[in-house]
Amino acid sequence: MLRKVLFWGVAVVFPLPLVLTYNTLAVEPEQLRFYVTLGLTAYAWWLLAIVLSVRPPWLERLVGLPSIYGLHGMLGVLAIVLAYVHRDNSYSGSQLAILLGDWSFYAAVTVLLFSVFFLSGWLVDRVRLLLSAKRLLEKVFHHQLSVWVHRLNLVIVAMIWLHAHLLVRVNQYFAFMMLFDVFTVAVLGLYVWKKWIAPDTYLTATLVSNQARGGSSRRLSVELDHAAASIRPGDFFFLRFEGAQAVSKEWHPFSVTDDDQKTLSFTIRQHGDFTRRLTDVSVGSRVRLEGPFGRFESIVRKQDADAPLVLLGMGAGVAPLLSLAAAHHTTRNIHLLWAVRDPQDAYYRDVLARYQASSDNRMHVTTKVGRFRRDDLAELLPADAVRNGAFFIVGPNPAVLANQRLLRKIGVSSRRIHQERLTM
Repeated sequence: MLRKVLFWGVAVVFPLPLVLTYNTLAVEPEQLRFYVTLGLTAYAWWLLAIVLSVRPPWLERLVGLPSIYGLHGMLGVLAIVLAYVHRDNSYSGSQLAILLGDWSFYAAVTVLLFSVFFLSGWLVDRVRLLLSAKRLLEKVFHHQLSVWVHRLNLVIVAMIWLHAHLLVRVNQYFAFMMLFDVFTVAVLGLYVWKKWIAPDTYLTATLVSNQARGGSSRRLSVELDHAAASIRPGDFFFLRFEGAQAVSKEWHPFSVTDDDQKTLSFTIRQHGDFTRRLTDVSVGSRVRLEGPFGRFESIVRKQDADAPLVLLGMGAGVAPLLSLAAAHHTTRNIHLLWAVRDPQDAYYRDVLARYQASSDNRMHVTTKVGRFRRDDLAELLPADAVRNGAFFIVGPNPAVLANQRLLRKIGVSSRRIHQERLTM
């Protein structure tokens, strides 16, 4: 909890060098300096959002990607609020500066609305009508287009940078402008390095297996060129297939199904425009992997040795839970609940049976066709698990939210529920 509080505190600290430097040097009226300060804070938050978008692995291990994405989204919202107040109460003698400010504001609003609808679950995962509309529109606005729209933030930053350089009340302070440019160049340089240079240093592998699992999933296995000792149970990677013309060049997140550090397997539901084309990826294709990411294993290690682990997976969401089960089924009490759409989708029954047989009665597995209901959970989970267990839920966004509500209704504390949603 303390880590997350400190992490969110970065939003307060990050703009301070720009804000304090400007207010120390500026001689404009106090009210005008206030509105300039709002604009500088909004700009700093846009820069910080870009930093968070590169997914620093060390930061992900500390607070997790959900927290990083949460702050990223919140900064985008708050920056627009401050930018609106700044824009509505400021003036400039430069017509170009005014146009750049207006264009960047409208572009930021467009990116925010598009992201909330297509790249975030804030609304669509909680309102069934919006979810249906999103699925319909995704046939036109594919994921790759959504990613490129999100990158308009770079254009927005460039326009605001030029906007500031055209304002006399700002550009007359040389020391401030130097700091302003250093902030901008450092952030954009980090983004360029991470997106176009750093991938050459990522893990590389060869696809050794691509098999259908059930009616709508595939299991892909890749053999790493070098074993990765940093991989932990429950981790996931962002994958990009090299030279596979039928597959997008964008990065997509998938969870590791087992705890092998040399040959990694991924169980992937073929749902979106990218995953449907995985059938066309041939064995022998080269794969690049960014990661590993994930905090499930670190959470498990913090639990008391006798605290049960309750693993609740929906469909292909069982993948990271299988790797946790593989690592801990002989040492910890585990209750694994797996909900599938159709009997043929229970393609890991044999694997789970092996884990259960070798667990010395520590592991209990329930596979159900259809969703688990409140009565199911109350009946399947012993009182000790409800009272003291650590719960891990993985699946599609609406299903994860629904199961979180069910668990709270049967008495599970929210702080003991940990989840991973199968979404970008």
